[in-house]
Amino acid sequence: MAMEKPTNFTYMGRTFSDLNVEGGDDSSAFSDCNSDRSGEFPTASSQSRRLLIACAADNSDDLIRQLVSDLHSCSIEDQKQAAMEIRLLAKNKAENRLKIAKAGAVRPLISLLSSSDPQLQEYGVTAILNLSLCDENKELIASSGAIKPLVRALRTGSPTAKENAACALLRLSQVEENKVAIGRSGAIPLLVSLLESGGFRGKKDASTALYSLCSVRENKVRAVHAGVMKPLVELMADLGSNMVDKSAYVLSVLVSVAEARTALVDEGGVPVLVEIIEVGSQRQKEIAVAVLLQICEDSVAYRTMVAREGAIPPLVALSQSGTNRAKQKAETLIELLRQPRSGNAAARASDVSA
Repeated sequence: MAMEKPTNFTYMGRTFSDLNVEGGDDSSAFSDCNSDRSGEFPTASSQSRRLLIACAADNSDDLIRQLVSDLHSCSIEDQKQAAMEIRLLAKNKAENRLKIAKAGAVRPLISLLSSSDPQLQEYGVTAILNLSLCDENKELIASSGAIKPLVRALRTGSPTAKENAACALLRLSQVEENKVAIGRSGAIPLLVSLLESGGFRGKKDASTALYSLCSVRENKVRAVHAGVMKPLVELMADLGSNMVDKSAYVLSVLVSVAEARTALVDEGGVPVLVEIIEVGSQRQKEIAVAVLLQICEDSVAYRTMVAREGAIPPLVALSQSGTNRAKQKAETLIELLRQPRSGNAAARASDVSA
């Protein structure tokens, strides 16, 4: 299976040597994607939560065994209560996540993901998400058949279920072998849809999941075919959206494939990237110049387009005031733009001309 080495900073165990932003914590571009929210379950009062935590502190093993047993109940209400309490126990305590998984909760929780009851499905998704926060549980969750039901929840669930399903799929994608399976299960178009039409939390979770999944070449192509470039360009164009960095990083892993470069240009990405170089943050400028450099390296037509968008003045400014890496990339791109028909690129111009 074709895997591509990522090219940028260090995030979630992956090293990005080419676009690394100097002097900053690049992982802040993405949240930790723990989307569980304490207010999700209105049926759990503060008093009952305190009682649950007190019981767990005294004898969590017995409580967990009882909750796992209740997951098999014929009563939907009993299943809801058990899934909700498992979610609460797993939310903040790694020890409980391991205990719950070892007690056999994973398979019955996965069965809840296909429930026709939206609330039960949501509780199951959120419990699986919290269990997946533990690295030791990821392989078990995936091997127990969670990927396809999570994708189904991403398609049919409540807004919260969709967001938490996206986050759970992200967690499972941190195991390299799961990335292809998740992509082939139909997750990519659904994540693109969430990126396009979800709330801020949904967009954030979708972008992080896409970023992780698109280290695999076939998932890059799936994302482009699913129309990912349009929402990415729109989010990057909205400098007040708090999604510029996230969208730009997703773009940076996509543009290694030709389909993504073509789609980026077709969706009006060039003027957006030029504007970012002019007015964006240092990190945003560095990502933007790296992306433009990649699309211009082998295309005379794209070089001409970038130059006509007025890229040279802000690139000159970046070459004087950016980070060392940004300065180097800006200088390289300026040389390309000023000599658009140099080297072997002219022979390939017809391949990308309109």
